[in-house]
Amino acid sequence: MTKYTDKPSPKDELVFLPLGGSNEIGMNFNLYGYGPADDRKWIVVDLGVTFGDQTTPGVEIILPDPEFIEAYADDIIGIVLTHAHEDHLGAVHWLWPRLKAPVYATPFTAFLLREKLRDARLLDEVPITEIPLSGSFDLGPFHLEMVTLTHSIPEPNGLAIKTPLGTILHTGDWKIDPDPQLGGPTDIEAIKRLGDEGVLAMVCDSTNVFVDGEAGSEADVRVAMNRLIKGLTGKIAVACFASNVARMDTVIRAAQAAGRKVCLAGRSMHRMAAAARHVGLLEGLEPFITDDQAKYLPENEVLFLCTGSQGEARAALARIAEGTHPHVKLSQGDHVIFSSRVIPGNEIPIRNLQNKLADRGVRLHTERDTPGIHVSGHPCRDELKQMYQWARPTIAVPTHGERRHLIEHAAFAKDLQVPHAVSPRNGDMVLLAPGHPQIIDEVPSGRLYVDGGVVTPENGEALRERRHAAFNGMLAVSVVLDGRNKIVSGPQVRGLGLAGDAEYPLDDALDDLAEEAETAFKRLSGDQCEIDEAIESALSKAVKKAAFRIWERKPVVETTVLRI
Repeated sequence: MTKYTDKPSPKDELVFLPLGGSNEIGMNFNLYGYGPADDRKWIVVDLGVTFGDQTTPGVEIILPDPEFIEAYADDIIGIVLTHAHEDHLGAVHWLWPRLKAPVYATPFTAFLLREKLRDARLLDEVPITEIPLSGSFDLGPFHLEMVTLTHSIPEPNGLAIKTPLGTILHTGDWKIDPDPQLGGPTDIEAIKRLGDEGVLAMVCDSTNVFVDGEAGSEADVRVAMNRLIKGLTGKIAVACFASNVARMDTVIRAAQAAGRKVCLAGRSMHRMAAAARHVGLLEGLEPFITDDQAKYLPENEVLFLCTGSQGEARAALARIAEGTHPHVKLSQGDHVIFSSRVIPGNEIPIRNLQNKLADRGVRLHTERDTPGIHVSGHPCRDELKQMYQWARPTIAVPTHGERRHLIEHAAFAKDLQVPHAVSPRNGDMVLLAPGHPQIIDEVPSGRLYVDGGVVTPENGEALRERRHAAFNGMLAVSVVLDGRNKIVSGPQVRGLGLAGDAEYPLDDALDDLAEEAETAFKRLSGDQCEIDEAIESALSKAVKKAAFRIWERKPVVETTVLRI
């Protein structure tokens, strides 16, 4: 197999192919291929999920579709994870059986991945190699070096990917934080060294490309959080991303300084705390108290560190707001601190959550009214400018952003004198070398839905019907026939999700639909009455047509024929 130090052959190409994370924020799934077009070796960089919303009823987890690369699974020589956020590793346990390549990650990320694989009963099947921070390793024609960056989770890594045709700097998620509180600062010297050696392309985070200035430091959050918590009375709950271990550390230390014990609320909090301690973080802190212990402490001596800052229905904070949490109760005079930003798309559930808390008399503290209690984990424009000055790539390839982010990032890179910029969509194969960078192919890309624990196609029948029923309602028609094909009972029509009013009650509308169904049955010939499918089709069509006249909607109609 070709090594990265070998001289490239005339047919060798270096390509970048995003199958998730380009034209969207989340669900990162990136591929790099090297070799002739008909015989490439591939590495996967990150394999993450995104989450469902109001348009995907019943679906909480969404995966990138690996259809294209699954056909070349034997040519995948490694899956490399930059960090442990769900949108970068959350799909591994779902999709690994279709790819079956060894996985490489730093210790914190590897710990969390093993927990997921254990839950999925795949731990003994997936080979995981732990790479030390700033470590390096070879995968066929690729030589990979971990570059320490800063982000909102421990051990975020950029990847220097060296090949016979040039070096790529894949940033993953990052920011420039000179004082991240936990972990080392950005390895500026490593990035400058790559720039001096020559970076062919930088594939770079675009999340905050529209935001001027810098994201801010966790050190500033620590100051603001200490000041806020010290001045509050009553019970306090702090909601933040469980993966932001530096923020957890800040909140815990602020609580201790204010004489409060900390109780973790939410499974993710416990899991992240275990992962952090596994790699030597969260040291020198008092032990957490249990839910039962928290019940007997005075209100001014407890702080709950909660999951659910984005309004997630099953998270600890949502249950507290509903009053259904078995251990944590908040009321008049208590406080909830949202040490997080609103992720686009989550505005409605967060607003609903905050309204429920406010209705209980809970005082809310957000970054809008209490500046400094949150900073982003992604680079703003000044940080992007600095990274380009250090790395000095020939090609800018924006990723991790919606279409508007990628286009703005490409324009910004050109303003910074980067010679070339390519903004691919998911499925666009980008030729990085040799020659002029360009999109040379478009391959299948899409989404898979995890629906009730089953992985289904994006446009699967079950979700189409669920969406249709959610908007249009549903009607169930039943009729009972005897041995001579005469109606013994019915037709009976029941409705779900359809309205009535005083002038035309729903029961009257359903009776009218039943009459339409009976009329349709009487129109059938003798031979048709022998076939259940023919009866079901005729009654469904008649009821659906009548329903449209009543409601101007096309409800799902299910007809059942019973025979006695």
